[in-house]
Formats: sequence, structure tokens, C-alpha cells
Amino acid sequence: MRHTLVLSALLGTGLLATTSMAQAAGGSLVFCSEGSPAGFDTAQYTTATDNDAAEPLYNRLAEFEKGATNVVPGLATSWDISEDGLKYTFHLREGVKFHTTDYFTPTRDFNADDVLFTFNRMLDPQQPFRKAYPTEFPYFNGMSLNKNIAKVEATGPLTVVMTLNSVDAAFIQNIAMSFAAILSAEYADQLLKTGKPSDINQKPIGTGPFEFKSYQKDSNIRYVANQQYWAPERVKLKNLIFSINTDASVRVQKLKANECQVTLHPRPADVPALKNDPKLQLIEKPGFNLGYIAYNTRHKPFDQVEVRRALDMAVNKQSILNAVYQGAGQLAVNAMPPTQWSYDDTIKDTPYNPEKAKELLKAAGVKEGTEITLWAMPVQRPYNPNAKLMAEMLQADWAKIGLKVKIVSYEWGEYIKRTKNGEHDVSLIGWTGDNGDPDNWLGTLYSCDAIGGNNYSMWCDQEYDKLIKQAKVVTDRDQRTVLYKQAQQLLKQQVPITPVAHSTVNQPLSVKVEGFKVSPFGRSVFSGVSLNP
Repeated sequence: MRHTLVLSALLGTGLLATTSMAQAAGGSLVFCSEGSPAGFDTAQYTTATDNDAAEPLYNRLAEFEKGATNVVPGLATSWDISEDGLKYTFHLREGVKFHTTDYFTPTRDFNADDVLFTFNRMLDPQQPFRKAYPTEFPYFNGMSLNKNIAKVEATGPLTVVMTLNSVDAAFIQNIAMSFAAILSAEYADQLLKTGKPSDINQKPIGTGPFEFKSYQKDSNIRYVANQQYWAPERVKLKNLIFSINTDASVRVQKLKANECQVTLHPRPADVPALKNDPKLQLIEKPGFNLGYIAYNTRHKPFDQVEVRRALDMAVNKQSILNAVYQGAGQLAVNAMPPTQWSYDDTIKDTPYNPEKAKELLKAAGVKEGTEITLWAMPVQRPYNPNAKLMAEMLQADWAKIGLKVKIVSYEWGEYIKRTKNGEHDVSLIGWTGDNGDPDNWLGTLYSCDAIGGNNYSMWCDQEYDKLIKQAKVVTDRDQRTVLYKQAQQLLKQQVPITPVAHSTVNQPLSVKVEGFKVSPFGRSVFSGVSLNP
């Protein structure tokens, strides 16, 4: 057996501490969030809004160290990997309690049954809970875990073995992501018996540092400290409140007035004032993100690569960067950020050339005055601070090449749902990396398996897919890099997307807040966060 034991990480993150809750849980922190989650069953969702809302409630077998990309123990204290890379044996943490609420009282501690329920629900369409509450699992399926996990077995009450069909170099990073939050099998059984399986999405039960109290859509989410949390030193707040505010200027005003102590996604124009406010701190980090334009290759005329190339070269990226990002970003050339290992820096953008674009459209048979829809997000995202303005600028850019562009928008949850269904012609979207592996970009966003998930261009290229699948089963980073660079070249040639920008992440919060770390994956994590008087 090739053994991966992570006791040093345990020590480094304080997981072996025996701090009492008396030291912890004091005060109430308000987080001004940007949108309403569709629910709390993280396996169903892919947006940061949904994942942020669920983050306080759950743990995973492996987790990312706060503010970093490396993996540390979670509900598994360690794991072994077989020599052939196909079998993972997880040793589970003992004595972990599920939340006790007014709608559920657990009768046992976390064990292997909960891991089996969590993963088998995603793996097996005939699993009883899955049949009673049918849903999609975009991350799980988009990364082909539904095809690659052969079986999940318990070999003891605190031991789980996962067997893969083929080597997955990013497997541990993948299951440290939000979608793999461990659910209670006992709670699921209760919901089946009472005929309310959908409550798993609206009345969540987890093992995380906070318990769910209430949720009012477009208003607030309330959490309370988990008094029985297995890592008590991480619970330093009595109450955690998400105050939902879609308007970035409103969030900033509430932060300044101390109506909330943490917010996110400020407008670039507000950043200088935030920096100069003595009551606030502003953490600035290079963004591990990409804002891009997705062309629906299943809609005519975007099924023609010449049409996509025409639209791509008609985008005045520098003007967009100046107006939308206002100095808080860099031009994007490639399908992932330059800080991601395996990034191909030999790839160059096609120069801005509206005249050439008009010629390409004419040659492709696209008549002047052709109408298309351009979908614009209704909310600020880390990768796009002002999608409405960007859409208006694209509308003007593409009018110059003879296209009539209608801008469309929906409420955020509806926007995501409809774009995943492929209702758009062209959409503004983006991504913040989830796990530090190139597959999280090149596989999750552009593969054939990701159609219906995060592949908003509906693009499926067999040659491209072959390259990224080869890269995923190779454990040598240099070999993987060669394959991923070939995939990036092919993607650039086929233009399913136009990369626009990588934005700088500005994280505003009160000077009273301690222990908050900016996640490279765009998550707002309140484990270990405290609030000074």
C-alpha cells in the first residue's frame, strides 16, 4: 500500500486540540452576501452563492486548508492509496456528532454509513433516496466521478474503501470540494419515512461548525454555533447571519455602518474608499478566476467556428477591462488563469479586428441585422463586477459587425438553470477555481461530460476530450502538463469561449474580524473566525 498519512497537517491546523467550547462561541457576525441560495444540498449546485450558504453546515472527508489549495484531513483522519492508484481507504474520525435541531435528533455518531449514503446517492440512480428525490449532480457527473467510481464499501464502522475504474490524479482534491459534503444517512431515512425527502435541501443537517436555524429568501440565513463540534477551537461565534443584498453599493454602505462585518464583491469604484476607511480592512489577492463569454455551439449560427471567431475578434477587451474592471484585473487570453500550473503561455489572442470579423460573418452566410441574445448575470461575481455594463459594451461591439444583440437577464438561480439547459445564444459567465487542479478548468468547464453542468458553450470535441481524459489518469505532473497544453491549443482554435479577464479579488471586512482568510477558490469560510468587541 502507498500510505498517505497526514498527522502533520492535523497538528498544523489544530485538529488535535481539545479546546473547550467555553473558549469559543461568543458574539454575532453578519455577512452581507450577494444572493439567495437555491438550497443547501451542495451536490446539486455549482455557484459560490449556494456553496457559501452551505459551507458553515458541512464537512467533507478531506478539506482544503483555509486560505490555501493543499488538502488536509476532514471527516477522514487519513487515507491510504493502493499502488495501482485505484483504491482509496479512508479512516474516519471517531466521535463526530451530526446537528441536533428542532426537526432532527441523531441517535448515533457519524460513521461509514453516512459516507456510503452520500456517495451512493450520486452514483446510483436506483438508490431509494435518489428515486424519491430525483436531482442532478453537475459537479459529480461533470468530472465523470459517476463513471469512474466503481464502488464505495464499508469495511468497518469507521473505514470506507472507494474503488476507481481508472486512475484519477485529482481524486482527493475533487472530493474535498463542496459537492462532496457528507450527509446524514439517518436523517435521510427519517425524511423517506415521513415522505419529505426534499427537506434535505431546505432543512439541512451536517457535522459542520454551525447549525441551520432559518432561511428567508432574499432576506437572510441564520446559523447558530454547533456546541458539539468535533474541532471546538474553530467555533468562535455564537451566531452567524447571512444578510442577502444583491446591490454591491448597499453591501458597502452596510459594512461602513457596521450593519455587517464582512462582505464581498465590491464595485471597483468603491475600492479606494474602502482602503482609506480606518474601521475597515481590505485584503487584496490575485484572482484565481476567469470571466468569459460562452457561445452556445448548439444554436445556429454559433455551431460554425468561423462565426465564433468573428465574434471573438470583434470584442474590444481593453475597453471592457478599463470600464468594467477599472484597473482591478488583467486581460485573459486562455481558458484558465496564468497562476494555474500547466497554463500555456505560448497562446496568443487574435487581434481586435472588426473589419475582418464582418468578412468572416459574411462568408459564413450570416446576414447583416441577424438577431442574437446575449445573457448577462444579474449579480456581481469575483470574475465579473458588472455584467450589465459588459453586455452593453458587447452589444455595441457586435453592432459594428452587423449583429442585432438583445440583452437578456434573469434572477441568478434561474439564470444558471436556464444557461445549463442551453436556452441562451451567448452568455456571460465565469469561474473561480475549486481545487487547484487543471482538470477543474479544462474538464469541468469544457468537456463533453460537463454539458448540462458547467459547460455553458455546449461544446463537445472528441479530440479535446481524449486529451483531458488522458491527462487525468497520469500522475506525473510534467506529462499531464504536455497533454493539457495540447488541449488548450485546441480549445483556442475552436473558440467555444472568449476569455475576457481575470479580476483581482478585493475582500472588505471590519477591523474587528479576526481569523478570516481569503479562499483561492472564492469561498467565504467562517470556521475559526472571531469578532472583537
